[in-house]
Amino acid sequence: MNVQDTGRAVAELLVGAGAIHVSASCPFYLASGWASPVYVDVRLLFGAARMRAAVTEIAAAYLVGPLAARGFDAIAGAETAGIPFATALADRVGMDLRYVRKRPLGAGRNAQVEGGPVEGLNLLLLDDLTTDGTSKMNFARGLRSAGALVEDILTIFCHDAFPGADERLAAAGLRLHVLATWQDVLALDRGIAAADRSAVADFLADPVGWSARHGGRAERVAGS
Repeated sequence: MNVQDTGRAVAELLVGAGAIHVSASCPFYLASGWASPVYVDVRLLFGAARMRAAVTEIAAAYLVGPLAARGFDAIAGAETAGIPFATALADRVGMDLRYVRKRPLGAGRNAQVEGGPVEGLNLLLLDDLTTDGTSKMNFARGLRSAGALVEDILTIFCHDAFPGADERLAAAGLRLHVLATWQDVLALDRGIAAADRSAVADFLADPVGWSARHGGRAERVAGS
């Protein structure tokens, strides 16, 4: 399966799961602080057995295809939604699994990384969604501070709208690998109403301006 086919297959799963929510009149406020008329609930793919199996097969093909040369020792799921995705993929390809919290637990061993030691391991970091890359850098720092080598991130869906993600991740020595983007979703000829397509297109034409006009972040925060 090539990159274009991968994107279309994941986009069809997202639309089929009802994961694409559009609300131009009542914005969604994303964890990164941006306001958006669209919210992609990738987690719906994990609830249905058929869709969970399908997205896992797509990710497995990507792992043994474009990412095969990376030589990963284990897969690390990002808290929270990245954990079930990573678990399903690790089971499918027979790899070891870890997971990384947003921050140390604050109790017991005060661990940020769970599932076993990671020192010296080359890890693939998995998450469900990427907006501007800030949270991915935090997860990578947590894994690196525990001694892991982390250079690659795989995400099911990337908003590919807000500025700075690629540059921010590259500066941190991270490569982002994406299964689907808005380009893939909007290329489908079904599943999204014309009015919703128009709302998404307006947003994607100027996401920072749209966010500012609707009470979200108005600019990239320095250093984030």
